[in-house]
Amino acid sequence: MRGLKIAAISLLLVTHALAQPEIQARIASLQQSLKDHPVNAPEFPGISGNIEALLKGATDALQAGRPYLSLEKLAQATDLLYGAHFFAEKSANVKSLADFDAEWRKTEGSLAIAAHNWNRVPVALRALSEAAGVRATPLLEGARGFAAATGPRDGLFYLGEAQGEAEFARACAAINLTRKGRAIAMRSLLPELLALQEKTNAAFQPPRSIDQHPRFIALNSTLKLARELDAAKLYAGALYQYLEAVRHFGMLDAVPAAPPAIDDLRHRLETSKDDDSLALLFLQRAASQASGTDDERKSARVIAASVIPAYLAARKPAAGLPRAPAKTIEITLVRWPYT
Repeated sequence: MRGLKIAAISLLLVTHALAQPEIQARIASLQQSLKDHPVNAPEFPGISGNIEALLKGATDALQAGRPYLSLEKLAQATDLLYGAHFFAEKSANVKSLADFDAEWRKTEGSLAIAAHNWNRVPVALRALSEAAGVRATPLLEGARGFAAATGPRDGLFYLGEAQGEAEFARACAAINLTRKGRAIAMRSLLPELLALQEKTNAAFQPPRSIDQHPRFIALNSTLKLARELDAAKLYAGALYQYLEAVRHFGMLDAVPAAPPAIDDLRHRLETSKDDDSLALLFLQRAASQASGTDDERKSARVIAASVIPAYLAARKPAAGLPRAPAKTIEITLVRWPYT
């Protein structure tokens, strides 16, 4: 048995080593792009530093043997860099809504993502790609709303972000990561999503709803994206965003439950016979946060205490749908640039 566990970990390390040059090349490409075209727009102070920090974090994660965390940070950096560069490139010439609409139509035509065979790919890589691909559409739609409401230039950043999300989704398909272990059964997460939404609505009470308003916005927007992925039957992405919503919900509590050791959980999942790469993504994030700020350490505890149990529960057959409340309210959330 011990020999099998060592062999499983060795296979995982070899697979990660094969992907490392490809991921590092993409990080280096964005770093060079930022160097060649610095972002100096006063509308986005500090954004270059944010992108640089994300790319450095992606490199550090890759060198630490955390490729899924590296890709997660690369996705965030790609979103911001594409948004900033698109704004810088187009803003001087977009003076009217007609000018904006011309850019909008061109962007809309560039977001198509070809179907990909994910059969031999870790579910974490598929989840990252699916989430990015679906995230592009609301960014595109929101861009038009901002342009019409506040000014044509104000929608450009979102158009760039939409392009960045689509580009990252495509890039994931070219990463040389091979699935380790058996594919896990994927299913709709609708029962879990509805239950978590119900708990979120119940928790949205003063003073917490006021004191933690940004957290509630992040939680609700994550749930919304998870629902969209689930409705499109992109169940890997839906599971990824459901687990992220579980993490956001856990962050609402002042003191999360004492979690098991992150290293023990990671060892258990790395030696599993199944493809538990999506859970490993969160554990790689937790390991990087364990010695960080108070908020990061809290996130690491929430991942171990709440996210991983939610992942294991989601591997089981779906429970029944929760009873619908007598009255429902639909809330549209607006996301400002890089918040």
